[in-house]
Amino acid sequence: VQLQASGGGLVQAGGDLRLSCVASRSILSINDMGWYRQAPGKQRELVATITSGGSTNYADSVKGRFTISRDNAKNTVYLQMNSLKPEDTAVYYCRVKVRGVIVWGQGTLVTVSS
Repeated sequence: VQLQASGGGLVQAGGDLRLSCVASRSILSINDMGWYRQAPGKQRELVATITSGGSTNYADSVKGRFTISRDNAKNTVYLQMNSLKPEDTAVYYCRVKVRGVIVWGQGTLVTVSS
């Protein structure tokens, strides 16, 4: 499977963005999907995950502001980001785990200005 992420950009603090990650094949059977981010000089960290059943998990830093969702018919996972803060600035990556193999998308840059 290949992943294509999009939706990043420059936004002012308090603004919103929606990231999309389109998979090259059906995601119906993929249980482990998520978004991660890597800020300059920092390690990549988990942002949010979603299972095939729709169960979600969020990093404490984004709870209440970000929402992960998936549309199996469109082979797409989304990350709705509201009330963005400068500390959310990072490259955001989508990730799936298929039969024990982790696959990363190419990343999309989100820059939040103060």
